[in-house]
Amino acid sequence: MNQEEYETVLSVHRVPVSSLRSECNPDEFPFETTDDLETLPNEMIGQQRAEQAMDFGLSVEQSGYNLFVVGPSGTGRMTYTQHSVEKLASEQPVPDDWCYVNNFENPDRPLVINLPAGSGLRFQRKMETLLIDIERELRATFSNEETEKKKRNIIDASQNQVEALWRETEMFASGLNFKLERTPAGIQTIPLFFGRPMEKEEYERLSDANKEKLKEREKQLEEKINETVYQIRKIEEQLRKNLDRFHKETAAFTIEGLFQPLKEAYRDFPKVLRYLEEYNHDVVEHFSLFLTDQEEGNAVVQALTGSKEQQLQRYAVNLLVSHKNGQGAPVIYETNPTYQNLFGKIEYRGAFGSWTTNFTLVKPGAIHMANGGYLILQAAELLSQPYAWTLLKRALQTGKIQIEDPFAERGAFPTSGLKPEPVPLNIKVIIIGSYYLYDLLSSVDEDFHKLFKVKVEFDTVMKRDAENRRKMAYFIKNYADRKNLLPFHRRAVAKVIDHSARLAGEQEKLTARFQDLTKILVESGYWAKKEGSACVDSHHIRKALEEQANRTNHISEQYREMIHNGTIMVDTDGERVGQINGLAVMGTRDATFGIPTKITAQTFVGKSGIMNIERETSLSGQIHNKGLLILTGFLSGMFAKNKPIPLSASITFEQTYSLIDGDSASSTELYVLLSSLAGVPIKQGIAVTGSVNQWGEIQPIGGVNEKIEGFFAICKDRGLTGRQGVIIPQQNVCNLMLHDEVVDAVKAGQFHIWAVRHISEGIEILTGESAGAERTSGGRFPDGTIFAKVEARFQKMYESVKETKQ
Repeated sequence: MNQEEYETVLSVHRVPVSSLRSECNPDEFPFETTDDLETLPNEMIGQQRAEQAMDFGLSVEQSGYNLFVVGPSGTGRMTYTQHSVEKLASEQPVPDDWCYVNNFENPDRPLVINLPAGSGLRFQRKMETLLIDIERELRATFSNEETEKKKRNIIDASQNQVEALWRETEMFASGLNFKLERTPAGIQTIPLFFGRPMEKEEYERLSDANKEKLKEREKQLEEKINETVYQIRKIEEQLRKNLDRFHKETAAFTIEGLFQPLKEAYRDFPKVLRYLEEYNHDVVEHFSLFLTDQEEGNAVVQALTGSKEQQLQRYAVNLLVSHKNGQGAPVIYETNPTYQNLFGKIEYRGAFGSWTTNFTLVKPGAIHMANGGYLILQAAELLSQPYAWTLLKRALQTGKIQIEDPFAERGAFPTSGLKPEPVPLNIKVIIIGSYYLYDLLSSVDEDFHKLFKVKVEFDTVMKRDAENRRKMAYFIKNYADRKNLLPFHRRAVAKVIDHSARLAGEQEKLTARFQDLTKILVESGYWAKKEGSACVDSHHIRKALEEQANRTNHISEQYREMIHNGTIMVDTDGERVGQINGLAVMGTRDATFGIPTKITAQTFVGKSGIMNIERETSLSGQIHNKGLLILTGFLSGMFAKNKPIPLSASITFEQTYSLIDGDSASSTELYVLLSSLAGVPIKQGIAVTGSVNQWGEIQPIGGVNEKIEGFFAICKDRGLTGRQGVIIPQQNVCNLMLHDEVVDAVKAGQFHIWAVRHISEGIEILTGESAGAERTSGGRFPDGTIFAKVEARFQKMYESVKETKQ
């Protein structure tokens, strides 16, 4: 084609300046600065799907409808979740208080009691007062004269019985001519001789018959003594029982009036009434605890049984959860969801080489505090904690909170077992996580969808309509007020919206990653304040963006410097056969940038097909390999319908030494193959991006703005000639949000952006020659076209191979 025809081709495919970026008109805002806007509650912007799912999930009361909030960080998912939950929770009733009390029948199984919100603390204090009153009344009762007198009478009555038995026994002994002596060492029987104790010599002078009779009488006396001792022991045992019954009856009578007001106050709480009955009975059984002082008793016994204070803890109330000052249902966000932080723990105390515990050492977890309300967790934190996910599922499945120590069996020291009664669970759990974790749990945990039936998905982009632009202005105002930033002029607001579209990568979309926008708000506010401006204007936004880029473009500058000094060889002018500039996107942790890469191809006769040098050296990813195979499909379908192509070709990305993946350069590789086959040079001032299918149709790619700007920066550095530019897929025009510098260069005719739909359109721009992709009625490509030259080359290769075989 001649120059005029070529200019026509360029004009047809040139992207108009108006399509290179979409700019927000500041005049659409009815305010001068954001200070003119009224203060409104924070709104979720552009997340209607997530809002509807959140409202549904929080409103459904049936079990299993817990929520999993999924989406990338920075989209406002955490803020919106907390705001939504707190708003709903504020309208709901305050849940019950929960207490643990001693199980007097089985102390290793503490009992749980629930009371209306705020009543738990009153109950605890009433029990403390009751304990003090019990001790006071018991001490007073057992120390008064009347009680002592009754006790003395019981003892005296027993002693009288004992004395009567001894008198009877002594009379029996006297009848046998014996005398009894009761000593601390025991009871001695002394034979009498004429009314006085018999001497040893007198006993020796007795005849054998008399000695035998004396022994017989002594044996009768011993039997009588044994009977007497037995009866005395029975009397003493009965005395102990009588005293114990007296003490318990006295204690029961003394404390009966103390329990009556409590039973009346808690008559509507059967579990409290049962506890009070058991409490009353246990006090009567252990009344002696209240009558001894701290310092009394053996020190070793105290060490084993505990001090008096420790023993009286059996009557304490462990107030596990109190909602005394609560307003609405609780909302708990647990940032460190370890097992103990979630489900509570049982603390232990060391005692003689082992660890002991009791119900007063049971401590609540976040799930107790959130019971009756809402619990918010981060999925990544939850899944990183041993046992936490498994036991959370168990609690949701059973509807109970069981406090236990999953590490007890692995402990280095023996511990006393304690298994508190489970607390009934009524809770809504909201887990916040990434798409990866949601998909992981969905695939590996069969219970996941049974328990978390509501997916709240936050998108990364939203429509760029008038409503969302208005909400964006209010978001900027609220954030500026909250962070004490200067007000934003409407021109600055429009610039922020433009930057949001740039981050979204589409002209008609805005990013939902508000974290990225808030950085610009803070930094532009800094530059405006440093300048002494009364508000943040559009040039402050540009300054913030420039400074942000300057902080992160160290690597891209190094690449451009190497291209400038020739270390990395990239041509931006002239023409070369089998050589083209492809465009790639590279990224660091906080920035992405585009760079040109020289792609070269050599074609020759053979049967090996297209050799991907990157693949042969294990530097090619699977998607890139797929793109090369598509090229073979296109060439075979276009030029080998009637006979095979005896083609061997090598293609490579020059001076690249890291893994290459993706198919965004597949059209570029096809262009350079066609150039090599046809022997037609490619203009080096034009770079290309876009993937291709087997029909030669150009397909869209990602990172189009960074790729264009990367090549523009190289061309600008070497000097813009007015013949340089970038070919992009037509479908990517809607993604263009180029920097002002590139737009100004295009507007001045120094740089160009072309959009194509088919490989034939791109090859014409690159070479200045007609593609000739349509065959004539004779089945041939038009003479002099690129496709005709390629077919002619294939014909020569075929004939060459044919001659070699002959």
